[in-house]
Amino acid sequence: MNEIDYASLLCSRLCHDLLSPVGALNNGIELLADETDPRLREQCMALLVDSARTTAGKLKFFRLAFGSGGGFGEEIAVHEIRMALEGMFPSDGKLEVHWLIDSEGLPKSAAKLLLNLALMVGEALPRGGTLTLGSERRDTVVEIVVRGEGPRITFAEDLRESFAPGASGQAVTTRTATSYLIRSLVTEAKGQLALSGATDPFLMFGVSLPV
Repeated sequence: MNEIDYASLLCSRLCHDLLSPVGALNNGIELLADETDPRLREQCMALLVDSARTTAGKLKFFRLAFGSGGGFGEEIAVHEIRMALEGMFPSDGKLEVHWLIDSEGLPKSAAKLLLNLALMVGEALPRGGTLTLGSERRDTVVEIVVRGEGPRITFAEDLRESFAPGASGQAVTTRTATSYLIRSLVTEAKGQLALSGATDPFLMFGVSLPV
């Protein structure tokens, strides 16, 4: 796949994810303009605040996960990664996030992998659950683990196949755009990636990256 085609797919994915909160903002503004009842206007304002917070959180996450956020240094501060993650999965949402990273920063490739894996695992838990993220640096290797557990795990077969050996020859879609980026980051860094089995009661990714 060439870079222009992939950029188009990724833009389609981002527009799809932002359509709901931005649409809610638009609806809230229209309702507020026509509503005179104080109680209903208060509800409209609450809708606007919630939609604006959701939109800002997703944009912050996308900037770091897909863009060039984090500056021009070799590492991204862990507190920036955590803030981006909280923008996508807020503490009052359906997912309980467990953070097992003690270092102050991660190499950019590791940070982007962590965020993209968290996005993929989090989206596989539509009814909520727990999302655990861990990272450890040992000598010249950074290891990353992202694990999800919940009452229902929906990880489509095409997503699982996109991580199988030889998947680089498969057509990339908006659904598999994230897995394509994950594979590309791991390959470029000469790392290794492991995925839990289809029958396991959890979804887990493990990545080892030389640094």
